[in-house]
Amino acid sequence: MAPLLVIDNLVANPDELVDMAAAKYFGDVANYYPGIRAKASLSYQQFILRHFGGLFAEYFGLLAGSIRFTSCHFSLVTTPNEKLGYLQRIPHTDSQLSNELAFIHYLFKSDLGGTAFYRHRKTGYEVVDYLRKPGYLACIDEESKGADKPEARYINSSTALYEQVASQEGRFNRMLVYRRNSLHSGNLPENFVPDPNPRTGRLSVNGFLTGTAAFTA
Repeated sequence: MAPLLVIDNLVANPDELVDMAAAKYFGDVANYYPGIRAKASLSYQQFILRHFGGLFAEYFGLLAGSIRFTSCHFSLVTTPNEKLGYLQRIPHTDSQLSNELAFIHYLFKSDLGGTAFYRHRKTGYEVVDYLRKPGYLACIDEESKGADKPEARYINSSTALYEQVASQEGRFNRMLVYRRNSLHSGNLPENFVPDPNPRTGRLSVNGFLTGTAAFTA
């Protein structure tokens, strides 16, 4: 199974981040994220690198001091089930590179779901790198036209096409860190109602990082 790092009680004053998010303008994004986003502060990114960059490097086999941000946003899930595209109904990867990391820092207190990780049943893949990408994309294109294609809702359990292999609860002030090429998805409850209010909706900070792989002789 691909590595997963879980850090609870990440920051001393998480409510300050919620206040910061509530003061921002959230806009639509031009990718598959099912919601709206606003840029997180540079001070937040500096805090993460200063306090956790070394841990990330050690845990994921990267060179100490090589980790840097490529993006960091406050995020709110606001797309209702019926408006989800096919690729938003199945697990996804964010990159095919093992030296690129993703994290989610949960900033909601209600039961709005966590994050789950999956194995694609037909290929057996839990990780999709550049070598696996062509075959995997061909499979999911074929499956999108088949009898087992998912209905219009967020995936939150095993299905005919994917097996859920791990799941983490979305707890307030918890961070998950994982490789971007791991198949994953938000694990939203069936009764999830989209809410664009940062104080009451499914608010998180989502970041992408990159680093240099540490090779040993």
